[in-house]
Amino acid sequence: MSRVVLHNVSRRFGAHTAVDGVNLVAEPGEFVALLGPSGCGKSTTLRLLAGLEPCDGGSIHIGGVDLTQAPPAQRGVAMVFQNYALFPHLSVAENIVFGLSVRRVPAPERQRRLARAAELLGLGPYLDRKPSQLSGGQRQRVALGRAIVAKAPVCLMDEPLSNLDAQLRQQMRAEIRELQQRLGITMLYVTHDQTEAMTMADKVVLMRAGKVEQQGSPQDLYGQPQTSFVAGFIGSPAMNLLPAALLQQGNPDMLLGVRPEDMAMATDAALLQARVVAVEYLGAESLVICEVGPERGQATTGQSLDPSGASGPHRLVLRTGALPKLPRRGEVIGLTWPADAVHWFSPLGGQRITRPPPGP
Repeated sequence: MSRVVLHNVSRRFGAHTAVDGVNLVAEPGEFVALLGPSGCGKSTTLRLLAGLEPCDGGSIHIGGVDLTQAPPAQRGVAMVFQNYALFPHLSVAENIVFGLSVRRVPAPERQRRLARAAELLGLGPYLDRKPSQLSGGQRQRVALGRAIVAKAPVCLMDEPLSNLDAQLRQQMRAEIRELQQRLGITMLYVTHDQTEAMTMADKVVLMRAGKVEQQGSPQDLYGQPQTSFVAGFIGSPAMNLLPAALLQQGNPDMLLGVRPEDMAMATDAALLQARVVAVEYLGAESLVICEVGPERGQATTGQSLDPSGASGPHRLVLRTGALPKLPRRGEVIGLTWPADAVHWFSPLGGQRITRPPPGP
């Protein structure tokens, strides 16, 4: 097992900075997910770690060795790509051991590693088939098998499940996590899917515009988001973010955040009145989508309720359990939540505020 350390790593493409001073540590045997929207720099960070892109600044250490300038072959990492990168003219077995053949690993050792990988991944019956004869999930297992036989202490995965359907993705998430724990390898896994990151990873590194917005356990990012971006990205549905002016609490310029599951409908003593826009019935629970603030097209007086300067209604989501009667579209309902469920953020930069400033 190897410890991976990125210190102040940067990568620029002309005038564009794709990765901007990234710092992260993956402990031996840890599963680290690099999460973020498209274009945030997560895949570029992985390619820097693999040696497929040169660093314009900072350093990369793997297993205590500075490998910042080392070529990919000397880094001791295996990589699984988004498109699997399988050779269509080779059999499953030949694809799995291709890297070993190139490195002239003796045939008996190749066969031993192939047999172990096939057993771990359930590929025994498919070793003589070509990739075109496999399903998407089976092709993904072949790509994983190639990483396993390399016996690299660090495995890098770049959105490996994005080409699979939802049910197969769920199955493969469990298989990859179990395999990583069984082999004890250090894994860095790039994804834009927060469900993958939250269910699989020991540590989540959330990136935005080339920088690390927050990193920590899934529980840390969900329970203690350090910025409004993290609050709005983590969670499904995401945290509701509203101007404090809507509730006349704290400084009106602050943002107030409440998780959908912490909200409840109230018949009296409601903290907020909202108009129902839609209801999504999911069986054991329902999502009630509401709008608060001025009606669409209605002018506001005085200070805008939106810190961005835009007037208009603000949308929020309430997650509720099974109800005997669901509210209807256009109905006005009261909303309430516990005081300790509130998160506060600054409107400038969206930084978390431990205690909201007093109101005017």
